[in-house]
Amino acid sequence: MSAPDHILIVDDDPEIRSLLREYLERQGLRVSTAADARQMRAALAGGGVDLVVLDLMLPGEDGLSLCRDLRARDADPLPVLMLTARSDESDRILGLEMGADDYLTKPFAARELLARIKAILRRTRMLPPNLRVQETADGLAFGDWRLDTRGRHLLDAQGTLVSLTGAEYRLLRVLLDHPQRVLTRDQLLTMTQGREADAFDRSIDLLVSRLRQRLGDEAREPRYIKTVRNEGYVLSAEVRPVGIDR
Repeated sequence: MSAPDHILIVDDDPEIRSLLREYLERQGLRVSTAADARQMRAALAGGGVDLVVLDLMLPGEDGLSLCRDLRARDADPLPVLMLTARSDESDRILGLEMGADDYLTKPFAARELLARIKAILRRTRMLPPNLRVQETADGLAFGDWRLDTRGRHLLDAQGTLVSLTGAEYRLLRVLLDHPQRVLTRDQLLTMTQGREADAFDRSIDLLVSRLRQRLGDEAREPRYIKTVRNEGYVLSAEVRPVGIDR
């Protein structure tokens, strides 16, 4: 029997930590809690954490800073679900920009948190069927770039490594597995995050913008990821499987 998934909840509200711990443990998960950055780092040092539920507003070092730190120092970053008490879209976008895999606005139902956790874990552990086009390849080449599908990072023409967040990797992988095909924002959101878009969801546009920056793509005349007005986005370059020297 496999060990239960280990979730680390980082929130300065003791009642929220207690309620979420009790609920998630009843659902068969292993749960640790932390009230601030120091306790979070201590919990992570013990290893074995599968996902971090991270509150945006923390005393001292805030959730955005912690999320950015996790992404900067981990070769295989932990999935992060950001919690925010604010409904402002800019906070949600900033959380995704810092590398969070998803976000949830307080107040929220515990069942929705559980569903988001399970969806993130599924995405990080296996690619869905529509992404298994070239799973035998170590990498995918397009233009002057190569995507290392095992290390989950980019390599430029000189072999310089460019790190990607989990969300950036999933979006680029979907586009590379469907070259010259227009994909709508709804399709991209479903294929990368397992959820439907609401009327004001700009997370895909944000991720496309971030990917263009990584690729050195000009927004007005992009070479790789092109915007199809009123439809979505298309990866315009030819894609081919390649080996990656490690």
